[in-house]
Amino acid sequence: MKRFFTQASSRVSIFLCLLGGVAAAQAQTPSAEEIMRAARLNPMSQQARLDAQLITDDGKKTPFNLSLQNGVVSYDFQNPNQQIQLALGAERSELRERSGGKPVRPARFDQKVRGTSITYEDLALKLLYWPRPKLLGEDTIRLLKCWKIEIQAPRGESQYGVARLWIDQKSGAVLRIEGYNLKGLKMKTFEMISGQKIDGRWMLKTMRVESYDPETQKVIDRTYLKVLGEAK
Repeated sequence: MKRFFTQASSRVSIFLCLLGGVAAAQAQTPSAEEIMRAARLNPMSQQARLDAQLITDDGKKTPFNLSLQNGVVSYDFQNPNQQIQLALGAERSELRERSGGKPVRPARFDQKVRGTSITYEDLALKLLYWPRPKLLGEDTIRLLKCWKIEIQAPRGESQYGVARLWIDQKSGAVLRIEGYNLKGLKMKTFEMISGQKIDGRWMLKTMRVESYDPETQKVIDRTYLKVLGEAK
Protein backbone atom coordinates (compact mmCIF):
# COMPACT_ATOMS: atom_id res chain seq x y z
CA MET A 1 0.00 0.00 0.00
CA LYS A 2 1.26 3.51 -0.76
CA ARG A 3 2.29 5.39 2.38
CA PHE A 4 0.35 8.51 1.50
CA PHE A 5 -1.34 8.49 4.89
CA THR A 6 1.91 9.24 6.68
CA GLN A 7 3.44 11.47 4.03
CA ALA A 8 0.27 13.53 3.98
CA SER A 9 0.47 14.10 7.69
CA SER A 10 3.95 15.60 7.59
CA ARG A 11 2.61 18.47 5.46
CA VAL A 12 -0.90 19.23 6.70
CA SER A 13 -2.13 19.92 10.22
CA ILE A 14 -5.80 20.22 11.08
CA PHE A 15 -7.27 19.33 14.49
CA LEU A 16 -5.42 16.00 14.55
CA CYS A 17 -2.03 17.71 14.41
CA LEU A 18 -0.84 15.27 11.76
CA LEU A 19 2.85 14.96 12.21
CA GLY A 20 6.11 13.31 11.32
CA GLY A 21 9.55 12.73 12.72
CA VAL A 22 9.11 10.54 15.79
CA ALA A 23 12.24 8.58 16.65
CA ALA A 24 10.65 5.25 15.81
CA ALA A 25 13.78 3.92 14.15
CA GLN A 26 15.60 3.68 17.49
CA ALA A 27 16.82 0.26 18.53
CA GLN A 28 14.71 0.51 21.67
CA THR A 29 11.00 1.26 21.84
CA PRO A 30 10.54 4.99 22.52
CA SER A 31 8.61 5.99 25.61
CA ALA A 32 5.08 7.38 25.34
CA GLU A 33 6.44 10.78 26.38
CA GLU A 34 9.03 10.72 23.57
CA ILE A 35 6.41 9.77 20.98
CA MET A 36 4.03 12.52 22.10
CA ARG A 37 6.75 15.16 22.31
CA ALA A 38 7.89 14.46 18.75
CA ALA A 39 4.25 14.63 17.62
CA ARG A 40 3.90 18.10 19.16
CA LEU A 41 7.13 19.62 17.88
CA ASN A 42 7.28 18.65 14.21
CA PRO A 43 4.43 20.74 12.70
CA MET A 44 6.03 23.97 13.92
CA SER A 45 8.43 23.81 10.95
CA GLN A 46 5.78 23.01 8.32
CA GLN A 47 4.38 25.50 5.78
CA ALA A 48 1.15 25.06 3.80
CA ARG A 49 -1.79 27.07 2.42
CA LEU A 50 -4.74 25.04 1.16
CA ASP A 51 -8.38 25.25 0.13
CA ALA A 52 -10.55 22.80 2.05
CA GLN A 53 -14.13 22.10 3.05
CA LEU A 54 -16.12 20.42 5.78
CA ILE A 55 -18.96 18.17 4.63
CA THR A 56 -21.68 16.95 6.98
CA ASP A 57 -23.96 13.94 6.58
CA ASP A 58 -26.78 16.11 5.22
CA GLY A 59 -24.53 17.28 2.38
CA LYS A 60 -23.84 20.75 3.73
CA LYS A 61 -20.45 22.01 2.54
CA THR A 62 -18.50 24.63 4.46
CA PRO A 63 -15.48 25.90 2.52
CA PHE A 64 -12.49 27.36 4.34
CA ASN A 65 -8.83 28.18 3.87
CA LEU A 66 -6.33 26.17 5.91
CA SER A 67 -2.82 27.48 6.45
CA LEU A 68 0.13 26.43 8.59
CA GLN A 69 3.01 28.80 9.15
CA ASN A 70 5.55 29.20 11.94
CA GLY A 71 3.70 26.84 14.24
CA VAL A 72 0.33 28.58 13.79
CA VAL A 73 -2.59 26.79 12.12
CA SER A 74 -5.27 29.14 10.75
CA TYR A 75 -8.82 28.21 9.75
CA ASP A 76 -10.41 30.99 7.68
CA PHE A 77 -14.18 30.76 7.11
CA GLN A 78 -16.61 33.03 5.26
CA ASN A 79 -20.36 33.71 5.44
CA PRO A 80 -19.98 34.75 8.21
CA ASN A 81 -16.29 35.58 8.35
CA GLN A 82 -14.41 33.81 11.10
CA GLN A 83 -10.74 33.09 11.64
CA ILE A 84 -9.64 30.58 14.25
CA GLN A 85 -5.94 30.29 15.00
CA LEU A 86 -4.16 27.49 16.82
CA ALA A 87 -0.68 28.28 18.16
CA LEU A 88 1.32 25.11 18.77
CA GLY A 89 4.12 25.12 21.32
CA ALA A 90 6.43 22.59 22.91
CA GLU A 91 4.52 22.60 26.19
CA ARG A 92 1.02 23.83 25.34
CA SER A 93 -1.35 24.95 22.58
CA GLU A 94 -3.60 27.98 22.49
CA LEU A 95 -6.74 28.44 20.40
CA ARG A 96 -7.75 32.01 19.54
CA GLU A 97 -10.31 33.79 17.41
CA ARG A 98 -8.77 36.53 15.29
CA SER A 99 -11.45 39.03 16.33
CA GLY A 100 -9.87 40.58 19.41
CA GLY A 101 -7.20 37.89 19.53
CA LYS A 102 -8.65 36.43 22.70
CA PRO A 103 -8.21 32.77 23.67
CA VAL A 104 -11.23 30.54 23.22
CA ARG A 105 -12.38 29.86 26.77
CA PRO A 106 -12.88 26.28 28.02
CA ALA A 107 -16.59 27.05 28.49
CA ARG A 108 -16.88 27.01 24.68
CA PHE A 109 -14.85 23.85 24.12
CA ASP A 110 -17.89 21.59 23.75
CA GLN A 111 -19.50 23.89 21.15
CA LYS A 112 -19.55 22.69 17.55
CA VAL A 113 -17.60 24.53 14.86
CA ARG A 114 -19.83 25.68 12.00
CA GLY A 115 -22.48 23.05 12.79
CA THR A 116 -20.14 20.09 12.25
CA SER A 117 -19.01 17.17 14.42
CA ILE A 118 -15.87 19.12 15.33
CA THR A 119 -15.76 21.08 18.58
CA TYR A 120 -13.50 23.92 19.66
CA GLU A 121 -11.77 21.52 22.03
CA ASP A 122 -10.97 19.24 19.09
CA LEU A 123 -9.34 22.16 17.27
CA ALA A 124 -7.37 23.15 20.38
CA LEU A 125 -5.49 19.80 20.48
CA LYS A 126 -5.16 19.95 24.25
CA LEU A 127 -5.06 16.15 24.41
CA LEU A 128 -1.57 16.15 22.87
CA TYR A 129 -0.38 17.97 25.99
CA TRP A 130 -2.12 15.91 28.65
CA PRO A 131 0.39 14.50 31.17
CA ARG A 132 1.44 10.90 31.78
CA PRO A 133 0.66 9.20 28.44
CA LYS A 134 0.75 5.41 28.52
CA LEU A 135 2.08 3.23 25.70
CA LEU A 136 -0.35 0.34 25.29
CA GLY A 137 1.71 -1.45 22.65
CA GLU A 138 1.58 -1.85 18.88
CA ASP A 139 -1.36 -2.02 16.50
CA THR A 140 -2.09 -1.70 12.77
CA ILE A 141 -4.12 0.98 11.00
CA ARG A 142 -4.64 0.53 7.24
CA LEU A 143 -1.68 -1.86 7.13
CA LEU A 144 0.57 0.67 8.88
CA LYS A 145 2.29 -0.31 12.14
CA CYS A 146 1.38 2.11 14.90
CA TRP A 147 2.11 2.88 18.50
CA LYS A 148 -1.09 2.85 20.53
CA ILE A 149 -1.14 5.42 23.33
CA GLU A 150 -3.71 6.17 26.02
CA ILE A 151 -3.94 9.46 27.92
CA GLN A 152 -6.16 10.41 30.85
CA ALA A 153 -7.69 13.88 30.68
CA PRO A 154 -6.89 16.22 33.57
CA ARG A 155 -9.93 16.31 35.83
CA GLY A 156 -12.50 18.94 34.85
CA GLU A 157 -10.60 20.17 31.79
CA SER A 158 -12.16 18.17 28.96
CA GLN A 159 -15.40 16.75 27.61
CA TYR A 160 -13.44 13.50 27.31
CA GLY A 161 -12.20 11.28 30.11
CA VAL A 162 -9.66 9.30 28.08
CA ALA A 163 -8.14 9.57 24.60
CA ARG A 164 -6.45 6.82 22.61
CA LEU A 165 -4.12 7.63 19.73
CA TRP A 166 -2.65 5.49 16.95
CA ILE A 167 0.65 6.97 15.78
CA ASP A 168 2.50 5.62 12.75
CA GLN A 169 5.85 4.19 13.81
CA LYS A 170 7.77 5.38 10.74
CA SER A 171 6.54 8.94 10.37
CA GLY A 172 4.99 9.80 13.72
CA ALA A 173 1.67 10.57 11.99
CA VAL A 174 -1.44 10.51 14.14
CA LEU A 175 -3.66 8.22 12.06
CA ARG A 176 -6.54 7.80 14.48
CA ILE A 177 -7.88 9.28 17.72
CA GLU A 178 -10.69 7.94 19.87
CA GLY A 179 -12.26 9.98 22.67
CA TYR A 180 -14.08 8.32 25.59
CA ASN A 181 -16.19 9.72 28.41
CA LEU A 182 -15.57 9.23 32.12
CA LYS A 183 -17.43 5.90 31.99
CA GLY A 184 -15.11 4.60 29.29
CA LEU A 185 -17.73 4.83 26.53
CA LYS A 186 -16.65 6.03 23.08
CA MET A 187 -17.74 9.54 22.15
CA LYS A 188 -15.81 10.42 19.00
CA THR A 189 -13.29 9.17 16.45
CA PHE A 190 -11.00 11.01 14.03
CA GLU A 191 -9.37 9.05 11.23
CA MET A 192 -7.37 9.77 8.08
CA ILE A 193 -9.02 8.10 5.08
CA SER A 194 -6.96 9.09 2.04
CA GLY A 195 -4.19 11.29 0.68
CA GLN A 196 -3.23 13.03 -2.54
CA LYS A 197 -0.23 14.56 -4.28
CA ILE A 198 -0.24 18.35 -4.63
CA ASP A 199 2.68 20.22 -6.17
CA GLY A 200 4.87 17.16 -5.77
CA ARG A 201 4.04 16.63 -2.09
CA TRP A 202 1.78 14.04 -0.51
CA MET A 203 -0.97 15.71 1.52
CA LEU A 204 -4.16 14.92 3.33
CA LYS A 205 -7.18 14.41 1.08
CA THR A 206 -9.96 13.14 3.36
CA MET A 207 -10.41 12.84 7.10
CA ARG A 208 -13.52 11.48 8.83
CA VAL A 209 -14.89 12.62 12.20
CA GLU A 210 -17.68 10.64 13.83
CA SER A 211 -19.64 11.37 17.03
CA TYR A 212 -21.27 8.51 18.95
CA ASP A 213 -24.15 8.09 21.33
CA PRO A 214 -22.17 6.76 24.33
CA GLU A 215 -24.99 4.50 25.49
CA THR A 216 -25.90 2.86 22.17
CA GLN A 217 -22.49 3.34 20.47
CA LYS A 218 -24.30 4.34 17.27
CA VAL A 219 -22.91 7.13 15.09
CA ILE A 220 -25.09 10.21 15.58
CA ASP A 221 -23.29 12.58 13.21
CA ARG A 222 -20.39 12.52 10.81
CA THR A 223 -18.22 15.15 9.19
CA TYR A 224 -15.61 14.82 6.45
CA LEU A 225 -12.70 17.18 6.02
CA LYS A 226 -11.54 17.36 2.40
CA VAL A 227 -8.49 19.19 1.11
CA LEU A 228 -9.20 20.48 -2.41
CA GLY A 229 -5.74 21.75 -3.34
CA GLU A 230 -3.43 24.71 -2.93
CA ALA A 231 -5.16 27.95 -1.99
CA LYS A 232 -6.00 30.14 -4.98
